[in-house]
Amino acid sequence: MPIFAPVGHMFLSFLALVGRVTVFAGRTIGHMIAPPIYFRLIFKQMREIGYFSLPVVAMTTLFAGMVLALQSYSGFSRFSAESAVATVVVISMTRELGPVLAGLMVAGRVGAAIAAEIGTMRVTEQIDALVTLSTNPFKYLVVPRVIAGLLTLPILVLIGDILGVLGGYMVGVNKLGFNEASYIRSTFQYLEQLDVVSGLVKAAVFGFIITLMGCYHGYNSRGGAQGVGQATTNAVVSSSILILIANYIVTELFFSR
Repeated sequence: MPIFAPVGHMFLSFLALVGRVTVFAGRTIGHMIAPPIYFRLIFKQMREIGYFSLPVVAMTTLFAGMVLALQSYSGFSRFSAESAVATVVVISMTRELGPVLAGLMVAGRVGAAIAAEIGTMRVTEQIDALVTLSTNPFKYLVVPRVIAGLLTLPILVLIGDILGVLGGYMVGVNKLGFNEASYIRSTFQYLEQLDVVSGLVKAAVFGFIITLMGCYHGYNSRGGAQGVGQATTNAVVSSSILILIANYIVTELFFSR
């Protein structure tokens, strides 16, 4: 029936998009494991993605830990479980809030920048110029950014976890009246290695998603300045959605029993 035609068209367009992204990801992974590797470009992108994203990630996770401590205390005080605040803060930050908040912040900053930069190179035919000069655009533009995202996001998340726990400690000790030694003991008493490792694995997955989506939308942008703007928006939106989906999948793999 004609009424179902738009739905079918949207579904087929979605499947085609998934196929194009999958092929792009496959080409990227293939070039990642085959020489040559431009280490100078990787280190440059690690600075751009990691070092310059550190302030926004640090501020976000620090205040997230502080708010989490306040909210946990407010809720647990209703049934006299205030002693669990430190445990909830550290487990929530390492498992979920640290990776997800850092991923979303980096997606907004780095994903948009990557899409805008590569998109501008596409519409101004600089990528075609690289091909003319016998330089593989994937090797030169995509692979260094993806490798840098894989390596730097776990470092950012680890720093964010520490700052988030520190924020909870500051609020717990200075505002809520916890004993310093007791709060620290409760923080590490129930923390397991798996909690931290799962968060770092999520961070690596999120780093791959953010850089891949930024490169994909920038590499395939069309239509001048308007196309670059659309690619930038699509990179941030698609990265954010895929981060939340991947967060559930990785959590299911680690903690489903």
